[in-house]
Amino acid sequence: MTDLLAGFRHRRTLPRTTRPQPLKTVRRTFARVGAALPEQVLLPAAFILVLGLIVHLASILAMPVLAQKSAYQRLLEIAKVNQLTLLPDVTPAGMLLPMSDPAFVTAVCPYDLSARPLRVRVPATQDYTSVSFYTARGVPFYALNDHAAGRVIELDLLSPSQRAALPEDEEITAADRLVVESPAPKGIVLIRAYARYGDLRPQVRRQLEAAGCQPST
Repeated sequence: MTDLLAGFRHRRTLPRTTRPQPLKTVRRTFARVGAALPEQVLLPAAFILVLGLIVHLASILAMPVLAQKSAYQRLLEIAKVNQLTLLPDVTPAGMLLPMSDPAFVTAVCPYDLSARPLRVRVPATQDYTSVSFYTARGVPFYALNDHAAGRVIELDLLSPSQRAALPEDEEITAADRLVVESPAPKGIVLIRAYARYGDLRPQVRRQLEAAGCQPST
């Protein structure tokens, strides 16, 4: 018993330097492995690692641009430039725009202000109507609804150069005519009208058919 206790005390009083140090052991192991690998293996491995990091960062930075371009191109396949197009009703099978609300009737107008400004005129529907403006990359820059504009939403959309060339006394000629500046010549006008009940959708669609989105004369 005395020998057993003496051995136990001896183990309890081991110096700290003789205790296992897993972290240092792992470091020494990796150092030995790295030293054992030939330079012909280490250099290609480092090159592949750096290249993978560059590709990963580039893909993350490019994802928003590529995604918005795809959405814009998808709209151009079903809608003409500077012309209003009513979208089909949202169904469980699919939707043309992401996160579309089936309670709304939606129309789009891809625009190009290279030649002339755009005149947008949307009559208000029974419940709620909104007009939103996006750049070609999908960045929103202006929005208006019938609660703020009244029974008719009417405005002129201009590029920065067209806005700069506008005479000062014609920037805002009346309360019912707004002038909105687009950050870029190309973008999207999104019109949404709420249909409170399903049987009102045909009426709302007919009202939006009377909306206009064309170059101003």
